[in-house]
Amino acid sequence: QQTLKGLLLSTTVAALNTSTFSRDGVAFYVFNHRPPSKTQSEVAVNPSFDNLPSSLLEVIMSRLVLKDNIRASASCKTWREAAVSVRVVEKHPWLFCFPKRGTSFELLDPLHWKTYTFNLPELADSTLCYSRDGWLLMRRSVSKDMFFFNPFSRERVSLPKFEQSFLVIAFSCPPTSDHCVVGLVSSLRFYVENQERRITISTCHPGATEWITQESVFHSHHSKLFYLHNRFYFFHCFNQGGGSLHSFHTSSRTWDSHYAYVSSEHQLSYYQKASFLAEKNGELFLMLTSGNEKPLIYKLVSSNWVKMSLTELDGLTFFVSFYNSELRNNLPWMRNNVYFSRFGYNRKSCVSYSLDESTYSPCKEWHSWQQLCPPQSIWIVPPENVLDYL
Repeated sequence: QQTLKGLLLSTTVAALNTSTFSRDGVAFYVFNHRPPSKTQSEVAVNPSFDNLPSSLLEVIMSRLVLKDNIRASASCKTWREAAVSVRVVEKHPWLFCFPKRGTSFELLDPLHWKTYTFNLPELADSTLCYSRDGWLLMRRSVSKDMFFFNPFSRERVSLPKFEQSFLVIAFSCPPTSDHCVVGLVSSLRFYVENQERRITISTCHPGATEWITQESVFHSHHSKLFYLHNRFYFFHCFNQGGGSLHSFHTSSRTWDSHYAYVSSEHQLSYYQKASFLAEKNGELFLMLTSGNEKPLIYKLVSSNWVKMSLTELDGLTFFVSFYNSELRNNLPWMRNNVYFSRFGYNRKSCVSYSLDESTYSPCKEWHSWQQLCPPQSIWIVPPENVLDYL
């Protein structure tokens, strides 16, 4: 009888989807109520998002912008797995800092507040010029030799020597590409007799033996160079605020004035403010900043600068330095911020501006953009396996 009771009880436990355990000779039964699974016919009659095939769910998640992908992943385990599997988070640039002397360089991860130090004797007696796609553009202080250098792989690519001093310089893509072109502005001259301002621009590419130089009539002050769509772009700040956009086409070697004017809220002199150009998905963006003022961000739309509201920014993150600028929009933990190339307190983070809160961190009175972007540091894009090189 006892055996029959035990058999009936074990059968009931299995049928009711329960589990058992015993403690001190006492048996405990845990009843797990689960609704019966739907049959295929029931699923066909009453379809639900819960029954979507994983492959289809991944396609849907892949079409969501980052913030919507994150929101959808909070719905349930199935959605979370699908959202994470297709989520694309961009790689943020790191801050590369030059020493006052010696060859010991610092590399700061602005997200995790970690600083790495490594020795680069290849850069001794060299000055920094520009950075893009993980490469540095350098110039020897004495010999005037110019070269590309990858601080991670230690690769070096030479350029023709440029004897004169220059104002600004930039390049289009890694020097290992056949499409790489370098452009620099070496002088600005003003002719009193005809009130003309002339600019000298020179270009070359890796493997070339000389620079191609051209002088053109120009009507504004120079600014930083930025390459996009076969053109080197300039944004020229006016003395009483605002500015205009111009470009140099590298193939036809012609200048274009886009007359994309912007009226800046920063009514400061030319030397107190700075403009930074960057691109995202082929679109050109402009950031204006001056000392402790709020940075202003614009997007070029049909040859007109459109000021971006906080909603329209949609999580953009600007990284700006004395030499270059980077733009990202898929950085969940750094959204709606401007990061400057200056160390903050204790050299564990960099100075930033929150577009959501309209505040600088750390809170301090910054008198000029040069304070926020010292010439001893620059943003650089690290490789995926950056820690293998450190």
